[in-house]
Amino acid sequence: MVTVMIPSPLRRFSEGADRVEVEGSNLRQVFDNLGRLYPQLRDRLIEDDDLRPGLAVAINDEFTEEGLLGKVPEGGTVHILPAMGGGSRTIERLDQ
Repeated sequence: MVTVMIPSPLRRFSEGADRVEVEGSNLRQVFDNLGRLYPQLRDRLIEDDDLRPGLAVAINDEFTEEGLLGKVPEGGTVHILPAMGGGSRTIERLDQ
């Protein structure tokens, strides 16, 4: 299992959960399995078969630039981080 940390702007799409455990060995599998539980949440993470713009992902506290192919070890943690450079507009877009 992998623990996915849900940022507060997206928790309304995860029934308020701040963390969710799912299976997956790369980000695509993790987000697909997360989407089975919370389809609207997956829509805020994936766009055009890639991570949405304005979104950063850290696997075990290391930022990945491999996109959805980023490897996630068993027992790992995935942090979803809305980009801060866009300020509140970035968070609003992810939250819509």
